[in-house]
Amino acid sequence: MNNIMTIDGQKAVISYDPEINLFRGEFIGLNGRADFYGSDVASLEAEGSLSLKVFLETCKDEGITPFKSYSGKFNVRIPPQLHAESVEAAAAAGKSLNDWLKIAIAHELRTN
Repeated sequence: MNNIMTIDGQKAVISYDPEINLFRGEFIGLNGRADFYGSDVASLEAEGSLSLKVFLETCKDEGITPFKSYSGKFNVRIPPQLHAESVEAAAAAGKSLNDWLKIAIAHELRTN
């Protein structure tokens, strides 16, 4: 994924903020916000590492679990026609809608 950076084992989404002419990173999978800014890869890595360290220390001091947990369940809202077409495609492939969607999501993750 082009806009994902791993810093100290944690993934962050990177975007460009034209108003301040800097790149912005925000860690994902945390139970709170930890963002950082930099003008290049090296500064993003340094600032990201510092931001993550402060976040984790704060969580420890306050007794907060720093990382989100995922149940493996989520609701998706899609147009009724797309829902119907997905059910048809899953049936044609001999799969449940759930299994068909797992394959589709895994495929998208590999190709992006």
